Parts: sequence; C-alpha cells; structure tokens
Amino acid sequence: MIGISALWILLLLGVGGIALDRVMKSAITRNFDAQLEYVLTGLIASSEIGPEGEVLFNRPPADQRFLEPYSGVYWQVTGEGFEPFPSRSLWDRRLQVQDRHHDSGIHTYDSRQFPMEELRILERDVRLPGSPIVWRFQVAQSREGLDEQISVLRTTMIRSFGILGLGLIVLAALQAFYGLWPLRRVRQSIASIRSGEKSRIEERFPREIEPLTEELNALLEHNEVQAEEARRHAGNLAHALKTPLTVITNAATAKSPDLADTVCREATTMRRQVDHHLARARAIGRRASAQARSDVWPSLEAVERAVSRLYEDVTVDLAGEKKAAVRVERQDLDEMLGNLIENAAKYGGGRVFVTVRTTPDCVEIEVEDDGGGIPEEERSNIFDRGARLDVEKPGTGLGLAIVRDVAEIYGGSIHLEESEDLGGLLARLKLPLAK
Repeated sequence: MIGISALWILLLLGVGGIALDRVMKSAITRNFDAQLEYVLTGLIASSEIGPEGEVLFNRPPADQRFLEPYSGVYWQVTGEGFEPFPSRSLWDRRLQVQDRHHDSGIHTYDSRQFPMEELRILERDVRLPGSPIVWRFQVAQSREGLDEQISVLRTTMIRSFGILGLGLIVLAALQAFYGLWPLRRVRQSIASIRSGEKSRIEERFPREIEPLTEELNALLEHNEVQAEEARRHAGNLAHALKTPLTVITNAATAKSPDLADTVCREATTMRRQVDHHLARARAIGRRASAQARSDVWPSLEAVERAVSRLYEDVTVDLAGEKKAAVRVERQDLDEMLGNLIENAAKYGGGRVFVTVRTTPDCVEIEVEDDGGGIPEEERSNIFDRGARLDVEKPGTGLGLAIVRDVAEIYGGSIHLEESEDLGGLLARLKLPLAK
C-alpha cells in the first residue's frame, strides 16, 4: 500500500510539476516579451525620416542601458540602401537581419549570434510616412535575466514539490500503519486462541474489521461443533463395537462350539456399524463446503440405470422438474437416492415411481412403490440402525438410517407415508434448494 501510494504520488507530482513548469515559464517569457514589445512600439512611434532619407528619433528611448556598451539591451533599425542604425549599447556589433521573411507583425525568436550571450529578439517591418523603404526595427535583450528567473522558479518548485511529495508519502505510510493496526490486534487474538488463553475474539474493533472478527468467531464455533460431532461419533462407534467384541472374546475364551457362527454374526454387526458411521463422517466432512451443489436429475438417472440392472423385473419411472438442484454433494445425493430407490425395488411389487418437486425453500423427492407398505406405528422404528422388516432379503438394515442421518446433516429430512397411487410406501425426501 505504501509503495503504490508513493508511486502514485510521485507520478502525479511529476506530471503536475511539468505542467506547472511549462505554464510558469510561458508566463514569465510573455512578461519579458511584453516589455520588449513596449520598447519596440516606442521606437516605431518616435521615428521619422530625416532630410537624407535616414531614420531619426524625435524621442530617444529612456532606458539608459541602450547607451552603455554591451549592456545586454539593444535596438537597431535597418533599411535597404542604408547602413544599419544601431543603439550605442551594440558598440561595434550589429544584429543580424534575415531577408527571407517580411514581418508585418511582431516576430519573436531566440538567437545565439553573439558569443556567450543568447538574445531574445523582437522585430517588425514598418514603412514610415514619406519613405518608400521598408524599415526593420529590432529590439534585443540578453536572456540571462529571463533564464535566471526561470531557474529560480524551477528550483523553488522542485524543492516545494519534493517536500510535498515526502510529506504525502509519510502521511500515506502513517495512514497505512495505523489503519492496519487493528489487523495486528486480530493476529494477536488468534495467537491467544491457538495458545488456549482465549476461545473467541472478544475485543471491539472498527466497523471495517468487525465483520472479519465475526466470521472468525463463527468459523471457530463451526469447527468446535464439527469436532464435537466427530468425538460423539467416535464414541458411538466405540460403544457399538464394544458389545460385539465382548461377545467374540467371551466365546473364544469359553471355547464355544459355535465360535465360528458367533464371529460371523458379530462381524456382520460391526460392519453395519462401521458403514453407518463412515457415511455420517463423509457427509459431515463434505457439508463444510459452501459450494456444494448437485443436479437431481442426473443422479436419478444414474441410480435408475443401476437399479434396473440389479432388478430386471422392476420398472422405475421418473417424473418432475429436470432442472432441480440441491445443496448436497453429488456422492451423498447418489447414496440417499440409491438407498431409497433400491429399497423400493427390493420390497415393492415391481413398480417404482419417483417424482421431483421444487418449493421456494427445498426440493422434494418422492419415491413410491407398489409393495405392501409399512404400518404407521412401525414407520418411526424403521429408521433405527439395523432395523429390518423383511429379514429374508439381503441387506444390513442401515439404508434408511443412513438416508435420515445424511439428510439431517445437510438440513433436510425424510418422512414415510402411504402411497395413494401405488398403494405401497412413499418416502418423501426434502433437501435444501440450490439457488
């Protein structure tokens, strides 16, 4: 910030200084030329033609420098057929006369015709009354005084702009230093949180920094919630695995004759628990992504193709809004839809109907089948881990439990109802709408 400010200040002062230098130089030069023009006009006004055709002055210039040799102020009158009529200050020198142009108006230019003395010359061609000759009147003055004025002005301006630029850079540095000072306090607060001295950023900050501290506190709270969920799930998994391991250990210690059957049964139970908690852990991890977005229809089509290959005698029909999208990761959406549609195909009578609807806040996905359904008093128990109404068909009993847990993690829900069209079970899955 300080570097950019310094570069911008130097650029602006440089451009402004160049522009001001040109304006002031032009103003000083115009004032210098105006004085010479005044003298030139006085010379022309006081000139007349003598008896032999020469130019005479009825009122010589009042400036005494015209009488001092090499004083730096000169005049000269030149006409064709006559010797140049110079001021005494020219002494043995003469001003050059260029015949290549006719100056009906005042012509101004710089000349280096005298060694070590640059001149500023104003000249004009005039035809005096009673004379057929065009006379050229010239007034010249050394540029030394003009250049000194410009040099003094330029030096003063450079010094002033330098001091101004330095002051502005120091001011920008102070502004950046003190303006960013609250961020150093934020860094110190975060260091205190990391060391365990604090749990939140509690200091008051300027309103420009306040949103940052609020978001940091929200992030800390979010991380604490995720850590607590992870600890809780780890505890639940440990508790769920403890009983099967105890059973296997007791059976092995007692050298039970059905040890193999016991190991297989309890290992299956442990696998169900591990699968269930892994699904929850994946969903919790993906939920942290604020960019989670999935289109519902491609997931439905993918699940429909997979289920149709597994259950060739089952017909799965899809209907509803094809552009619906939810704030759920694609893998979790596929897992929820796969469990629901596979259960409908497995326990239904051969027909599965899936409908997608969009509300202002969520997307509703209804999965219906033509099976025997589930009695209303048993619908809440079916979400328990390992609960199965038909034990003759393969499965772990975790499908609906996983669907419920993953849906709730994303802020959704699932309800079981009776299908009015097909007569079987209707699973209504609600997921947050992706806008």
